[in-house]
Amino acid sequence: MSAGANPFAQFEKSFSQAGTTYKYFDLVSIDSKYDNLPYSIRVLLESAVRNCDNFHILEKDVQSILGWSPALKQGSNDVEVSFKPARVILQDFTGVPAVVDFAAMRDAVLDLGGNPEKINPICPADLVIDHSVQVDFARVPDALAKNQTLEFERNKERFTFLKWGAKAFNNMLIVPPGSGIVHQVNLEYLARVVFENDAADGSKILYPDSVVGTDSHTTMINGLGVLGWGVGGIEAEAVMLGQSISMLLPEVIGYKLVGKLSPLVTSTDLVLTITKHLRQLGVVGKFVEFYGPGVAELSIADRATISNMCPEYGATVGYFPIDENTLGYMKQTNRSEKKIDIIREYLKATQQLRNYADESQDPKFTQSITLDLSTVVTSVSGPKRPHDRVSVSDMPEDFKSCLSSPVGFKGFAIAPEARAAFGEFQWDDGKTYKLQHGSVVIAAITSCTNTSNPSVMLGAGLLAKNAVEKGLSILPYIKTSLSPGSGVVTYYLKESGVIPYLEKLGFDIVGYGCMTCIGNSGPLDENVMNTIEKNSLVCAGVLSGNRNFEGRIHPNTRANYLASPLLVIAYAIAGRVDIDFEKEPLGVDANGKNVFLRDIWPTRTEIQEVENKHVIPAMFQEVYSKIELGSQDWQTLQVSDGKLFSWSDDSTYIKRPPFFEGMTRDLPKQQSIQKARCLLFLGDSVTTDHISPAGSIARNSPAARFLSDRSITPRDFNSYGSRRGNDAIMSRGTFANIRLVNKLVTKTGPRTVHIPSQEELDIFDAAERYREEGTPLVLVVGKDYGSGSSRDWAAKGPFLLGVKAVIAESYERIHRSNLVGMGIIPLQFLPGQNAETLNLNGRELYNIALPESGLKPGQKVQVEADGNVFETILRFDTEVDITYYRNGGILNYMIRKMLS
Repeated sequence: MSAGANPFAQFEKSFSQAGTTYKYFDLVSIDSKYDNLPYSIRVLLESAVRNCDNFHILEKDVQSILGWSPALKQGSNDVEVSFKPARVILQDFTGVPAVVDFAAMRDAVLDLGGNPEKINPICPADLVIDHSVQVDFARVPDALAKNQTLEFERNKERFTFLKWGAKAFNNMLIVPPGSGIVHQVNLEYLARVVFENDAADGSKILYPDSVVGTDSHTTMINGLGVLGWGVGGIEAEAVMLGQSISMLLPEVIGYKLVGKLSPLVTSTDLVLTITKHLRQLGVVGKFVEFYGPGVAELSIADRATISNMCPEYGATVGYFPIDENTLGYMKQTNRSEKKIDIIREYLKATQQLRNYADESQDPKFTQSITLDLSTVVTSVSGPKRPHDRVSVSDMPEDFKSCLSSPVGFKGFAIAPEARAAFGEFQWDDGKTYKLQHGSVVIAAITSCTNTSNPSVMLGAGLLAKNAVEKGLSILPYIKTSLSPGSGVVTYYLKESGVIPYLEKLGFDIVGYGCMTCIGNSGPLDENVMNTIEKNSLVCAGVLSGNRNFEGRIHPNTRANYLASPLLVIAYAIAGRVDIDFEKEPLGVDANGKNVFLRDIWPTRTEIQEVENKHVIPAMFQEVYSKIELGSQDWQTLQVSDGKLFSWSDDSTYIKRPPFFEGMTRDLPKQQSIQKARCLLFLGDSVTTDHISPAGSIARNSPAARFLSDRSITPRDFNSYGSRRGNDAIMSRGTFANIRLVNKLVTKTGPRTVHIPSQEELDIFDAAERYREEGTPLVLVVGKDYGSGSSRDWAAKGPFLLGVKAVIAESYERIHRSNLVGMGIIPLQFLPGQNAETLNLNGRELYNIALPESGLKPGQKVQVEADGNVFETILRFDTEVDITYYRNGGILNYMIRKMLS
């Protein structure tokens, strides 16, 4: 079967501007049901109509989307549709594996007798190098230059490979290191809002911008009215190769905003409030669409902050339809007036331009909930999860409760006699300092969530100015840092005059990229680490990020709190997180008068005045006109012109992956899984941080031994994230999180039991032992398996360890998709059942009975474990999932498709 003519071609219309004809699909005329569709669903519909060829996108996909109704309920009347995003965005940690896979696919196609140059991105693929810089230097002169120098020294091989990829593959843009965080660069520069492509007859074709990205916080672009979400690197690669995404038509939750924020509240406080609210409501796998008059009170940066944390509240998207504020932001960020006029006319013609004050434009939703913005209070979230919001006024009691509570998301189980523990150490200034439970040792203004928002960044600058003028300071051992999301942030911080005050407090600019929030916090001083470890202290990190899972920020910060940039500075000045800001002063001024937080806190009006004056289009023009040029280091990188990559056996960064070894043109035979062992027996909320760490490589780990065997010293280990292009490192780093709780062993950490011998081993070593014995492996886990950042190696790693199936209570959406993409079977316990109710202990032999043919989405699959027989749900949710599985994974499917 091949692609045919578009059955909706008669709905194509056009308008003219300045002598150019612009064509588009008139969605309004297709069906009157369009008027009631949520705006997010309208974007899905347009893509289906425009791409409908009854091959990749079927006419029934269009009718299914048109038929969306509030009565749609996931799990009861699921509707599968196909969606072709307009583009793909990658960050370097996940982008490198994508380029590695593309290079390896070229080799595989050549090996099987095909033309390797057919392997190219078909849709635009933008890759921003933003995850490679680490906070090695902070609170020192030239910290930025020193960190960037180290970044190039550590990652030169990766950067060279990526620069080769930009030349070797068509339709791929690389944004060099040192430019900013992928999601902010996307917001300020890469996003089109509406695409304008050339047609064969000289006209232009208009359609909504939409994007999938290899980072879960791709959703940040929803704040600009661009529909987008995170997918696994595996799925993103398929989109780059022209494949549509197969998805279940989602429920759409309408989130109505009314009222106004208090003058002392920030957008961070708002997003933490929404995150907790929606996480409690339960929106996993659903779209959230914001509406109501309160939306108009929020800037695009505020909306982007809310959309950014969509993964933390669990939805697929947190969408803000386009309004005139959106178009105003485009003007502010130096998009052309002509382009904006065309976008406006197109959006009006297709009823995709919102007026949030006009209730008659409100669509129908599956469910509607309301938040009064005036009820939002100053907040943080933690100490271990981003949706555990705590009012700042409640922090003293909440932290005290966490110390005494049992080990869990809100507990550290500190014995009563140890709750007053402390330790002392001497600093370089000759003074002795004291650490206790709750002491702040990391304070980072970091992450895409907040550094894209001028209101909180300038607010932090103004708070710093007020603090310095009051004589306040930060203890010297606290590792403070500022990592802006783009050069524009630095520009307006300098122009507004707040940089000197931030630097005075120790918040020097340390780099441009995703840093502390991703685990690139760098080392703490050894005196600080030794004091924490010796006294078993629960010390804290405070960061303006979106993730604070256990073990992510730094091994020595057991408590980590997400907070606005202003509160990051406030807690750094206080030196502890259990302070009562209302009753306890931050310090004293030159006259000996107590200084409270309220004395230095700027109002939203004060911040807005500075923002209006200093955040201007000229800044965006200056920064982004040369962003693709890169630094001198980048410009001098020499790369080959070849279309096939020259792999080096000596490289510990870039290695040809083994995914296609032994691959044939014909489909492999489908087989049941017999006599499998349980590699890991895990509980709830196992995140991708647990499965595939992105942080530092522990010196006693299998990955460290692998590197040491190749004469690489610990100083040059770099991070797991930076070595994602090497499967030998990543397979050894799979499940290498120090906080992993495996019920097969008694202690926390990356260890398991080789069941036949009863020997406790590192997880990789146990997997290798099973491989030598020819034993397939399974994982038995609890709820929300694979939550957190979307990481392809969280599926590739288990695949390379020999995992054939996962049996879980529930899955995070992206991770389930990634497992399927690697040919791993996701099975789900029946409702009301789990490992405990079925009396499983992880030491059984597992047999999983699969039919030789005729697999169906969601069918029941029988599992037998040492005579204990139970049914599970096969979490192949679509026919496409089954196709990928039968091919051994999505990339294998694409190669066979190219060859045919």
